[in-house]
Amino acid sequence: MKKGIFILTAIIIVIGVLILLPELSQAQAPPPPPGKPSQTPIDGGLGVLAVAGGAYAIKRLRDKKK
Repeated sequence: MKKGIFILTAIIIVIGVLILLPELSQAQAPPPPPGKPSQTPIDGGLGVLAVAGGAYAIKRLRDKKK
């Protein structure tokens, strides 16, 4: 009688583990996608470089004419 109760208890535990194990091993939800990247302002530095390049080009053209 004790052996039958032991086997029945073991079967119930095994069935319980087999039922609960898939629930415990579910994958986590993926992380949310990143937001929009912050835009870098290029107006100041780009303008200075354009003016410097233009001035250098004018200087080179004037030196070439001389």
